[in-house]
Amino acid sequence: MEKGIKEETKRNRIQVSNSKKSLFFYVNLSKRYLEQYNEVELSGLGMAISTVVSIAEILKNNGFAIEKKIRTLTVDMRDDPGARPLPKAKIEVLLGKSSNFDELMAAEEDLKENGESNEQN
Repeated sequence: MEKGIKEETKRNRIQVSNSKKSLFFYVNLSKRYLEQYNEVELSGLGMAISTVVSIAEILKNNGFAIEKKIRTLTVDMRDDPGARPLPKAKIEVLLGKSSNFDELMAAEEDLKENGESNEQN
């Protein structure tokens, strides 16, 4: 039973990178995860921590998410298998769907559809 719980946690986790994707890629992906799982966990190491915080703040300030849990820790990372471990800062932010999430998503969808139909005319 516990194994199933751990697997579900991994499915709604987004590991944020500093360089690979734009901030709004992660914001939109988080919205999709909230829609699908009702929760999303954002995780980032080192320099990506500020990106995780920005994503969480954008989602909270726009009313899409509520903060459920924030965890900071230090993890040992190795550049090579035989190398000495180096401590690296890590953050995990668990966000839940806000009470008006569905209304906000519907309004956003309407804006997209109306914008597209206006462009075609």
